[in-house]
Formats: sequence, structure tokens, C-alpha cells
Amino acid sequence: MLNLIETERLNIKPLALNDDEFMMELMNSAGWIKFIGDRNIHTQTDAANYIQKIQKNENYTCLVFTIKETETPIGIVTIIKRDNLEHHDIGFALLPQYGKLGYSLEASKKVLDELLISKTHTKILAITVKENDKSISLLEKLGLNFIEEKTEDDEVMLVYST
Repeated sequence: MLNLIETERLNIKPLALNDDEFMMELMNSAGWIKFIGDRNIHTQTDAANYIQKIQKNENYTCLVFTIKETETPIGIVTIIKRDNLEHHDIGFALLPQYGKLGYSLEASKKVLDELLISKTHTKILAITVKENDKSISLLEKLGLNFIEEKTEDDEVMLVYST
């Protein structure tokens, strides 16, 4: 489990119950709904229940990244072991008002580096839909390479790997 990680501009920490308001906002953002899906999180109680579910799942690590100066939560990096993938995958999401400032790249790169340096993972994957140009661009900036397309539930997913 990764604890507090710091970058030049960000603190990255495990998701906590008191992140419920932030998670509710993030999960109802247009990008989340379009590319990840509506999780029906409409109240802080819904968000708190979702956080508890994540915390109990040993295959799911969710890290929140905050701006150091203000401790404002702005995004997440996830590490998930999915049944349909051989290795863990890294994912990310960001509040739209903080887009195009390099925060997702900064947080994801640091988490990815920590995972690979710790040698707990020899390979990390990432998945995204073909239409998510921003995600594809970020995965390529992280140094991940496209390896295959997978179709699940009539949706084509692109798989990238370290």
C-alpha cells in the first residue's frame, strides 16, 4: 500500500472517508460519466459508501492527489487488479477545472515510478476507450505502449503497458 507521496506541486495519499464531497464532485463530472460511467453517486452518503467499498477491496487502490499549497483535492490515481487483465492497471481522473495544467501527468508518473521502483509490480497496464484522446495522450507521455484491443460488453478497450 502506498502512503503519502509528494511531488513538486502535489501530495498524493490514500483515499479517505472525508474525501466524500470531492469524490461526489469528481464522479459526477462530465469526463467521468462519459469515459468511466455513471456510478449513481448523488449524495455525500453515496460517496462515503463508495469509498468504504473501495477500501474493503484488496484489488483496488485509490490515491487522491491534492495541491500542496491548499490541500485541495483535485484528482485520483488508481491501481486496480482486474479479473480480465493479467497485471494491475493504472488509471486517473481529474476535476475538469484543473485540466491542462500537468497535474494528472505529475501524479500518475510519480505513482507509476513508485510502483516500478518498489518492484512490487514488474509490469503495469492501463486501459482506455478509443474516444478518450486525453487519456491516450497521457498514457503515451507516461511511456506506456499500446499492446492490444480488447472487446468487453460491446466496448472496445485499448490496452497499454509499461
